[in-house]
Amino acid sequence: IKAAQNFDRRYIVIAPEWATDFCTANNIPFIPWDFIRLNDRSMEIATRLKEEGVDVAIPLFEETVEWSGAINSVLMDSPRMYGQSILFRDKALMKRRAQLGGIRVGIFEEAHEKDDIIRFMKRVNQTLLKLDGDPDDPIHVKAFDKAGCLGHRMIRTLEEIDLIPDEEYPLLMESHLSGWEFAVEAWIHDGKIQFLNISEYVTLGYSVFVPATKELESWRHAITKQIELLIKTFDIKFGLIHPEYFVTADGEMYFGEVAYRPPGFKAFELIEMAYGFNAYQASMLVFDPKSTKEEVAAFFPKEVEGAKGYAGCFGVYPRRRVVSKLEMPKETIEHPYFVSHELHEPTEETVPDRSAFGTHWGLVFFFGDDPITMRDLLKAQEDLDFYV
Repeated sequence: IKAAQNFDRRYIVIAPEWATDFCTANNIPFIPWDFIRLNDRSMEIATRLKEEGVDVAIPLFEETVEWSGAINSVLMDSPRMYGQSILFRDKALMKRRAQLGGIRVGIFEEAHEKDDIIRFMKRVNQTLLKLDGDPDDPIHVKAFDKAGCLGHRMIRTLEEIDLIPDEEYPLLMESHLSGWEFAVEAWIHDGKIQFLNISEYVTLGYSVFVPATKELESWRHAITKQIELLIKTFDIKFGLIHPEYFVTADGEMYFGEVAYRPPGFKAFELIEMAYGFNAYQASMLVFDPKSTKEEVAAFFPKEVEGAKGYAGCFGVYPRRRVVSKLEMPKETIEHPYFVSHELHEPTEETVPDRSAFGTHWGLVFFFGDDPITMRDLLKAQEDLDFYV
């Protein structure tokens, strides 16, 4: 909202009822909407926005991707846009579309019950010619339509399948890709990449920094080719995409998934720290059908060379079962790269069990001029206690 207020675009916020008081108090143009309800009135929101003169709906959260697709299909009179948004939400459909476009993906299937996962795990390991007594190759199970690590589990033994609650089905199952996982943020206008950032994961679910090290940046040409193939396969004309990939030891690139909304772990804020431009404004610019090519080209700095330094963040998970207070480690706050944190005092003493990858308790931000120092610093945070 702050980015929109400081930009030369008129905007309106569509959010659930709970945002009403905040938006009223701060004079923010606002329409309340119940995103959970799907019925004959769903068309109302698109019709009303069209009457208000809105040009485009921009999704900010995973759960609003198909809503914006449905709205844009009405605003832009392009029914296919709704179908496209479903591809970005349903991970199984997404992987099938990627496969049809000649993009490399691992083996994947849908699971509706426990027996499906057992069969899939046995088949994968049979395919890998595992013998009796060999440790099984792990598989991954994920929610069809949740963001990031939510609902994501790595299954190493058949016994772990019993730990998955019934309400988490149906799930997407996929083979394990051992490689270097990284993410991309690509702003697209008129079907072409305008700015491509490579975000380097130090540990998935814990830490990320931008720009990437020289080692990962050396893959930029190959990564760009993959993103261009993704744009063609998913028929993307504009907007921001956030795909994740794996590079294997022999240099093959495998597609993980793609999101059509801002990434988690405050990656937009990291990009702004590193490059100086507001990534939310960048998204408004490339989504806007009235933006000119010249306007878009003038907005973005040069990739990597245009960065002032390296920005990273670490997601904190309590390492103890019982905690009483937040205590920032000296090694963290006294490091010259430390910028700030958004951790709060614990509201309860017993730390809930982490289901799957779980949700971090808050982020710690760093900024400095050396990517290797940044990488080592983020890795070192995993051994520190922030909650004691």
